[in-house]
Amino acid sequence: MSLAVRVIPCLDVDGGRVVKGINFLDLRDAGDPVELARTYDAEGADELTFLDISASHEGRATTMEIVSRTAEEVFIPLTVGGGISSVDDVDRLLRAGADKIAVNTAAIHRPELVAEIADRFGNQVLVLSVDARRVTAGGASTDSGWEVTTHGGRKSAGLDAIEWARRAADLGAGEILLNAMDADGTEDGFDLDLIAAVRREVTIPVIASGGAGAVDHFAPAVDAGADAVLAATVFHFGTLRIADVKGALGAAGHPVR
Repeated sequence: MSLAVRVIPCLDVDGGRVVKGINFLDLRDAGDPVELARTYDAEGADELTFLDISASHEGRATTMEIVSRTAEEVFIPLTVGGGISSVDDVDRLLRAGADKIAVNTAAIHRPELVAEIADRFGNQVLVLSVDARRVTAGGASTDSGWEVTTHGGRKSAGLDAIEWARRAADLGAGEILLNAMDADGTEDGFDLDLIAAVRREVTIPVIASGGAGAVDHFAPAVDAGADAVLAATVFHFGTLRIADVKGALGAAGHPVR
């Protein structure tokens, strides 16, 4: 029997507020993270992802107080990311109420971090967040045609995105949060080619992120190989409800909770 497809709202937090922009620029206020988390839990979200989008860029830790307050209000798995660079950071966030931890920039700089976290806490705790974009003319060439970016898409990491996902899975990552930076904010649909390319290389769950704009965008992402679908803007500003997405997935033959 197939596992149910998870529908995951993403709370991009900056300065204690949920925000949304394109590639983390031109940010709009989308509300209080705790209030939104409570709403999504009540509406049937399967998980929540909480990303402190400026933590790595500004060199500061994720806001622990908001994580604790959010964890107290929701009863579904909470993934937290942003500024995590050590097993001690992970320990503090898990104690604050997080269920899973997303790492990105720090793992690129020191891939051993993936193995260290998985060895200490188990790979079910560890989500590797990959901000991937197509290589453009003049950019660093990769075998797959996709590269990894860091700092909210502001910097190229000089890594092949598909190879990095495969390596992280081998090191112990439990899931891949695959952020299509080219699609972020476009609302034109998920990057199906990117999802399929990663799916071919890893056996761990893949969470598709970036580009969701309509209810009919979600099932194709699952068809391409995603185990879960993540979105922000369409949920925060009321374009879609969790039930809309689950209804469309179910109608397309994908099991949902």
